[in-house]
Amino acid sequence: MSSGSRSCAPHSSQSTANVDENGALHDGQRCSNRPPHDGHARGSSASNSSNQRRAAPQSRQTALQCPSTLRRSSRSQSEALPTTHTVTSGLVGSRRYDAGVAIARVAEPSGSLQDVREWGLDREDLLQIYRNMLITRGVEERGHILYRQGKIPGSFYTGRGNEAASVGVATAMGPQDVGTPLHRDMGVHITRGVEPWRIFAQYMGRADGPTGGKDGNVHMADARLGLIAMVSHLPAMLPVAVGCALAFRIREERRVALAWFGEGASARGDTHEGMNFAGVRQLPVVFICDNNQWAYSTPSHLEYSVEHLADRAQAYGFEGVVVDGTDVLAVYREARRAVEKARDGGGPTLIECQTLRMEGHAVHDDAFYVPKELFERWAERDPIERYRNWLRERADLSDEEDDEIGSYVKRILNEALARAEESPQPDPETLLDGVYATPEDLDTPHHK
Repeated sequence: MSSGSRSCAPHSSQSTANVDENGALHDGQRCSNRPPHDGHARGSSASNSSNQRRAAPQSRQTALQCPSTLRRSSRSQSEALPTTHTVTSGLVGSRRYDAGVAIARVAEPSGSLQDVREWGLDREDLLQIYRNMLITRGVEERGHILYRQGKIPGSFYTGRGNEAASVGVATAMGPQDVGTPLHRDMGVHITRGVEPWRIFAQYMGRADGPTGGKDGNVHMADARLGLIAMVSHLPAMLPVAVGCALAFRIREERRVALAWFGEGASARGDTHEGMNFAGVRQLPVVFICDNNQWAYSTPSHLEYSVEHLADRAQAYGFEGVVVDGTDVLAVYREARRAVEKARDGGGPTLIECQTLRMEGHAVHDDAFYVPKELFERWAERDPIERYRNWLRERADLSDEEDDEIGSYVKRILNEALARAEESPQPDPETLLDGVYATPEDLDTPHHK
């Protein structure tokens, strides 16, 4: 949070929460809102704050890592993140807080078919989302096989468990919008239209991959589809997306940039710089945090001390939203709201998608440090199974239709893999091609 008079929680006499004389909330708030008035109070406040900081990580670890809660009591899988109560303050106005006194808004779960139609999706759209999620997982599962066969150079990274978050956000993007998906966001590439065979070719370093065999197997993007390739130091992509948003503002274009990052990347200065600049200029950008709870082997309760990473948005001057990252329609709804708000001049939004990384950091990592029980609990909320059940209950998906979709996905992936195997190795003579942009390279809708 920012220093000075702007504070992290309300402290006026109007507040409905229990606030002490120093402005500190007693229902889980981690910081006081103004300094104590004398030495005795200062010592007491410091002691209490220290105790709260020591207690907070374990409390948040339990709340975030347990999929049956996701900041809620034990409920059915289809229920929302926890309901919130409102704390009113004369200083910061009306804000919504959950039991942990978080600042970010907690999104409701996906609703009925009628609700979804009001969000702009028809039944065919819903089935296409399902296909995209299945293709996303299928591509990465086949990538594992290619790696074991020795056909993928280097390591190999997947986003298993993140299919709903990536596909949901990408579905909300407009055709002229741009984005910077990372190594857990294969669903963005699939949804934007990158053909699976070209992804397999990229995995194997072939000439027909998006980078022509010149970059790492997940360092890819198709600029013609409004995607910008990632670099290994992941948070460095946030200022890139913010720069795109600034260009849209200068050109007076109704376009939006989307920037992805993980909760581990949130600790880097690039993340702060990008969000701060976007907030100051109120740029048309949406920040997507894939909070999968592990920065390699570091658990989230050792990464940050706020209740939600989306709480940080308030300090930058824009809205933060927490959404269940296994609920594809809830992710789509919140992403669509944020994208359209940015397009209409409403400024940035930070969306935190809560998921669990269901595999190791990469194929070389067996994730021994993640408790087995945690994997088992989150497996019960598998985003594809969850969406399949929703389609059965709300959109009349039959067994026959489901089997037909499954067969279609299997067929196109098998054909894609065979085509990619036929792609040639890159010609060494082309090594320097693409180092400098040509006018033809820039003659796309996303560079005009």
